[in-house]
Amino acid sequence: MDGRAEGLVQRRRNVPTRDVYIEDEAAAEARLNGGQDLGGDNDHDSKETRLTLMEEVLLLGLKDKEGYTSFWNDCISSGLRGCILIELALRGRIELERAGMRRKGLLSRKVILKNADPCGDVLLDEALKHIKETDYPENIQTWIEYLSGETWNPLKLRYQLKNVRERLAKNLTEKGVLTTEKQNFLLFDMTTHPVTDGSIKNRLIKKVQDSVLAKWVNDPHRMDKRVVSLIFLAHASDVLENAFAPLNDDDYDVAMKRVRDLLDMDLEAESAKGGTNEIMWAVFTAFIK
Repeated sequence: MDGRAEGLVQRRRNVPTRDVYIEDEAAAEARLNGGQDLGGDNDHDSKETRLTLMEEVLLLGLKDKEGYTSFWNDCISSGLRGCILIELALRGRIELERAGMRRKGLLSRKVILKNADPCGDVLLDEALKHIKETDYPENIQTWIEYLSGETWNPLKLRYQLKNVRERLAKNLTEKGVLTTEKQNFLLFDMTTHPVTDGSIKNRLIKKVQDSVLAKWVNDPHRMDKRVVSLIFLAHASDVLENAFAPLNDDDYDVAMKRVRDLLDMDLEAESAKGGTNEIMWAVFTAFIK
């Protein structure tokens, strides 16, 4: 898989700064979280207004008015599959096999089923079904490739999750975040999903910004697992820059430096610390190796 740790995309200077947080934050928080906490390893399957990790990454990548991701972004497809695996892990459905006495590396260890109960989300349940029904356990790297359809083995193409972006956009439309339109692109028509409720996206952007600025704790294990995952997977999906674009130049530089500090960590060592979710760190490693 294409590693993306070589360098973060640097912004163009003289980008006009703007205050995108015009709605009362308490109201936006209520809409985003729906009064629920999906953090940590607890399993909450309501999908009323709470956004999943993959929905958050897609929302960061969508152009607000146009309603589609950049045509040049070839990273978000695999990034969303990584989000799905982390979401399953955070909901207690999958885990890595034990490292053993020889301390196998994260990418050498197999993904095993921990709990086969449905999550109540179609994409998550489809991925969970594939993991449950596979003949032999596979590692994280392989599962990202299978779910993305990036395999030379025709017998494994059945594991591909199809139309992921469109299905996530439909979820976000049902939650009132996006709307659905048809746009003509000269030779073809395309369904697009412009942002209809900017307050939720603004809140998401502010959450990402605050995690590396106002609420920076310089320790990923003291950060919410979902926020850490969002930073890593937004970077892997090449949409993290969108969250930092509204910042002034000084804050932008600080934010990017702190993201770089996270990306440069020894992921194997971090995964061995107490209270970690090893699937998370294995997914990070798959994209940053």
